[in-house]
Amino acid sequence: MQAVYRTGPLPQGALEASAAFHGDHVAVIRELLADGPDCLVVVFPPAAHDHRGWRRAAIADLARAHAPVRVLGLADGDAAAVARTLDYLETAQGVTGQLLAADGAAEQNAA
Repeated sequence: MQAVYRTGPLPQGALEASAAFHGDHVAVIRELLADGPDCLVVVFPPAAHDHRGWRRAAIADLARAHAPVRVLGLADGDAAAVARTLDYLETAQGVTGQLLAADGAAEQNAA
C-alpha cells in the first residue's frame, strides 16, 4: 500500500519553507509512517531550485529513520506527470530516499 501526503502551499523562501515543513508537517508524516504503509510519497508544491537541498535532506532522513518503509519526495508540477510518477513509485520496490520532479518537461522535450 502506498500513501501520499501533500504538503500544500509552503513559503516561497527556502529557509522559511523548510521551517514550515519541519514545524507543520513532519509530525503528521511520522504518524502516517507509523501506520505501516509500504511506501509514503511526500508531494511538495513547485518551488525554486534553492528548495531542493532541504527537501532532499528531509526525505533522506525520513527514509533512513523509517526503513523498511520507502519514503520519497515528489516536487509537484504537471498533474498527469505526478499521477504517472505515483503509479510508477507504487511498484518501484528499490526506490527510496529520493526527491523526484514531476514537471512533464522530459515528455515535452521528447515530443
